[in-house]
Amino acid sequence: MIKKITDDFNLQQIADSGQCFRWKKEDEAGKKYRVIAGRKVLHIENLGDCNYEFSCSEKDYEGYWSHYMDFKLNYSDIRGRVSSEEDAFLFEATVYGNGIRILNQDPFEVLITFIISQRKSIPAIKTAVENLCTIAGDVICVEDGEELHAFPTPEQLSKLSKEELKSCGLGYRTEYVYQAADLIASGTIDLDSWKELSDEDLWNEIEKLYGVGPKVAQCAMLFGFHRLNSFPRDVWINRVLEDKYNNNFPFDLYAPYNGVMQQYLFFYYRQKNR
Repeated sequence: MIKKITDDFNLQQIADSGQCFRWKKEDEAGKKYRVIAGRKVLHIENLGDCNYEFSCSEKDYEGYWSHYMDFKLNYSDIRGRVSSEEDAFLFEATVYGNGIRILNQDPFEVLITFIISQRKSIPAIKTAVENLCTIAGDVICVEDGEELHAFPTPEQLSKLSKEELKSCGLGYRTEYVYQAADLIASGTIDLDSWKELSDEDLWNEIEKLYGVGPKVAQCAMLFGFHRLNSFPRDVWINRVLEDKYNNNFPFDLYAPYNGVMQQYLFFYYRQKNR
């Protein structure tokens, strides 16, 4: 199925923006990716001239993937809020990363993957996540002899022992994941009810989890609950805020889309300086 996407949409930029860990590049040029989300697998290819081929039915596209890619929100309009005269650096970042979108991902998967992400490189995070999926997640399908697994449910993850979790490469994060999965699987924490909370209350609830600090909480809010004003601060963002803004970023100017601006800053500064 071929769709014409005229708003901002760049597969490689999204895959490299640090928000998702189950996108796999399938060609050298970064024009084709395999995406595993929920219990679905998608192959998507940039055919040029804003045309993209989706390996799904029209029903799946409209019912799942369009929402996942956040196609109802116009990201070029969000970029248009940034003035080259008032904020030259952020303007440069929006031009450089003008294909980034904030995906609508599963809150549980995002919470667990960003707990795992602490002090880990992106390749190491991806490996740990795939190990978890392989050991506990359901098989969705088999492609070219490879079993593709869904991310484990809270119940599936909570059944793993600490030794099994640690064997996936979680290290000291094992206890954090173990406790979070148990609380959610038991119903002590209801992630669906968290969707109704204000940003401040949601942040407070997430930070109550063992081993979760401000950065992971903000990442979970932005990427798992689609709170687009959340502004995670990792080492790259802290550097750019100090280097380019004297730690005085104009949050009021870009609300309620500070999280989108964070992605442009992260992607641009990291690509230019790593």
